[in-house]
Amino acid sequence: MSCIQTNCFPSQVLLLSLIIFAGSVSAQESETPSEPTREDVSVVMRDLTNREPLVRQRAAEELARLASVEQRRLVEGYRWQEKDTRARLALDWALYRMGKDAALFELVKALDTKLYTQAQSYLAEIESPQVLYKFLAPANGNTQIRLLEVFARAGDAGTLETIAVYESSLDPKIAAAAQFAAREINLRLAQPATDTNTHVRPKLSGRTQPATP
Repeated sequence: MSCIQTNCFPSQVLLLSLIIFAGSVSAQESETPSEPTREDVSVVMRDLTNREPLVRQRAAEELARLASVEQRRLVEGYRWQEKDTRARLALDWALYRMGKDAALFELVKALDTKLYTQAQSYLAEIESPQVLYKFLAPANGNTQIRLLEVFARAGDAGTLETIAVYESSLDPKIAAAAQFAAREINLRLAQPATDTNTHVRPKLSGRTQPATP
């Protein structure tokens, strides 16, 4: 007996539609980043006690990516105990991502040390370059240059006004860094807009503002 005689054609269409819908939902779920599970975080936290400093550094950087606010107190304790400078700086980055604004000062201070490239890599991922503007004027020459290099990588339209004065600095290195940053920002602004910021910090209630350095 044919489908036309038994009216099975509508049911086949319905079944096919359900299969297509289920597939599209599955694809959307696979494209949406999942929230970190307790198991994910606990595995990373265990690595903070590893004997190898590089393992501890990588664990701290992963915690920064996860931004697991619930672990902030524990991470503060690990940061206080950490002796390796690179691992400690990574813990500062994790704490900032967990909502501790004061940790940002440690990241900026590191720009004037041998850890400046590590600090720059973190600061270039910050949620907005605007939070770094206040550090530019009072900083020494080295820190200004390295902040300008961060702005070259992560600055936006608002950054151009902030760095304009440094483009005519009497220090040729500062002027060159500011001019390079302006060129890089303008190149990005000329490109089609894309939302590439995946490092937005979680919103915390009652978070205190950092004191001035």
